[in-house]
Amino acid sequence: MIKKSFLLFGVISTIISCSGSEEQKQLTQKYAIEEQVDLFLETYNTKYQDLLYQSAEASWTLNTKIVQGDSITSKIAEEKEEEFAAFTGSKENIENAQKFLAQKSMLSDLQIKQLETILYFAASNPETILEVVKKTIKANTNQVKTLFGHSFVYKGKDISTNFIDSVLRSSKNLDERLSIWKASKEVGKDLKSGLVDLRSLRNQCVQPLGYKNYFDYQVSDYGLKSAEMISINRKIIQDIWPLYRELHTWARYELAKQYEVSVPDLLPAHWLPNRWGQDWTSMVEVKGINIDDKLSQKGPKWIVEQAEQFYVSLGFPALPESFYEKSSLYPLADSVDYKKNNHASAWHMNNAEDVRSLMSVEPNTEWWETTLHELGHIYYYMTYSNENVPIILRGGANRAYHEAIGSLLGLASLQKPFLQSYGLISNNVQVNDTLLLLKEALNYVVLIPWASGVMTEFEYALYDQNIPPDAFNKTWWKLKKKYQGIEPNEERSELYCDAATKTHINNDPAQYYDYALSYVLLFQFHQHIANTILNQDPHRTNYYGNKKVGDFLKELMKPGATVDWRENLKNNIGTQMSAEPMLSYFEPLMDYLKLKNKGRRYTLPEKI
Repeated sequence: MIKKSFLLFGVISTIISCSGSEEQKQLTQKYAIEEQVDLFLETYNTKYQDLLYQSAEASWTLNTKIVQGDSITSKIAEEKEEEFAAFTGSKENIENAQKFLAQKSMLSDLQIKQLETILYFAASNPETILEVVKKTIKANTNQVKTLFGHSFVYKGKDISTNFIDSVLRSSKNLDERLSIWKASKEVGKDLKSGLVDLRSLRNQCVQPLGYKNYFDYQVSDYGLKSAEMISINRKIIQDIWPLYRELHTWARYELAKQYEVSVPDLLPAHWLPNRWGQDWTSMVEVKGINIDDKLSQKGPKWIVEQAEQFYVSLGFPALPESFYEKSSLYPLADSVDYKKNNHASAWHMNNAEDVRSLMSVEPNTEWWETTLHELGHIYYYMTYSNENVPIILRGGANRAYHEAIGSLLGLASLQKPFLQSYGLISNNVQVNDTLLLLKEALNYVVLIPWASGVMTEFEYALYDQNIPPDAFNKTWWKLKKKYQGIEPNEERSELYCDAATKTHINNDPAQYYDYALSYVLLFQFHQHIANTILNQDPHRTNYYGNKKVGDFLKELMKPGATVDWRENLKNNIGTQMSAEPMLSYFEPLMDYLKLKNKGRRYTLPEKI
């Protein structure tokens, strides 16, 4: 059908070249080209959706039912991914998109956006290097199986990642903490060779369409070059560094006191309540606002249902029944003989009505926030799945937008008035607002040096600078010391690959700056909602039931990727991306930390 249309286009072009005024010729030619592009895009979108759905179903099974020794599931996932890749990377689609873009002046903005997206999709798996693409798909599949099929062992028994996290959040026994932390890093040994192969294969895949390397390719989704993205992230770190330096100093002294040992210059990795030191919130308990006990009485199902009800209160529709029928929301029973991906995620299976979530919800504060966050992604999917957004442009305005919406609702879900509306804390409870702000900073501020610094710089070094495998751990810990002020209890040999223990390094690569940028955006969104819509203190908001908040979020979300993210930001909040609202939000905390740290020795430099 496409080839016949191209023939028709040739006939029309011949006819208009022989008759009519020059202006008429141009209009007729423009109409003919637009018709051709529309037909091509309609065909592409339909086929893309069909193959996406098949691939997503196979991947869903691969992630939700990991059976030791099962090769059939992974083989099916590989085959479906190969079919999908064969289409998006086909030479015919590449050539057609390039040909039409050569006549950009005759196309609409929406047509141009779709054609450019088709080329972006093609760059990760071009048909011209089909064997490399197939090897990449197989390597990706094997890496996922290795990562999530790993058995973490402590004292001779298999343990879950939830157990690891609970020990690191609560144990005051340093020997136990060190053993658990080391156990969490064992999987890196099995993942290292796979990462080496994937680095090479990913780079090879994107280079035929003009990208320098895989990092360069992923960054281009923002309309930026690698150097620009690195510069933006370094600037964000510089902006928040004075506050992070205070938090780091406070943490060293507080943890040394807790463990009854001398104060170290850098934070030992196993001292922290997170495997990677990216979230320190459990270091602070705010009396009157601990909701674990209440949540344990409610149960995990209640958490998911109430998270949905929150979005409904803003004016969003109820989740489709298929969400509950097809999602995997809770931990697996001990009796089952398989595992599942233990990382919370939201899935848009067909870029239409089939939305799902993969979680392991337990009745605690962490999962309360995570569930609100993940449903933020789900409602983003549902909002831009409308007739004005083509299938291939059903994504965030940029990738950070998606995380920003989820994290925004995660922030809102833990503010005092919001919790009171759910009956999780009493209306007359007295809360230390400074400690609550500190707890929030140990999440949002602490993540920035990790995300913008360690993760982003490591993957930049991995893909752009091609660091050798025998320097992976050395590079990783050098970055952790520089940006987080964290070190291991002893030198970590190159037998390990501690970077690969982080999920995203393996199956969501070269994109972790998304999280840092999302935190910058979320505070911009939150400031706008608090000041402009709610007229409430940004530290004490309650979004629940406010349809105007819902309307604002819908305006942000409904265009999907059809608009430039900078324009979307400017149109909705009147400014460009800036860390200023985050700094403003945490400004009251600085005086408290400086007072607490008076007389203490700082070990991080004043500037980075």
